[in-house]
Amino acid sequence: MNPLVTSGLDAQRGRTALSVNVNKVALLRNSRALDVPNVVRAATLALEAGADGITIHPRPDERHIRARDVDELAALMKAWPQAEFNIEGNPFHNLMDFVETVRPHQCTFVPDGAGAWRRGVSWNA
Repeated sequence: MNPLVTSGLDAQRGRTALSVNVNKVALLRNSRALDVPNVVRAATLALEAGADGITIHPRPDERHIRARDVDELAALMKAWPQAEFNIEGNPFHNLMDFVETVRPHQCTFVPDGAGAWRRGVSWNA
């Protein structure tokens, strides 16, 4: 069950949930030789600051989120059961493997064109 879905009668009614996308943190990390900044630490800080969830967009070329990040973030989210974990991407790339493995609260399909990730271009770049 999605913790952000409400009956319309509870305290969540009318409240917009904030999900922080940590892809750009991963992009910055990937441009350096070190594991700095750390994606899991950034997600932790966002949740501690009051974010309602974490969003990631793994791509086959791993230019942002890497497969290891997906597993580490899924483990982090277990400590935050009230927060939503959203994985977004093109279902024809490797997205469904991640969804089946980590079972996020939400999966968002992003309609990038065939081969867009190879060119470094997508609708959600």
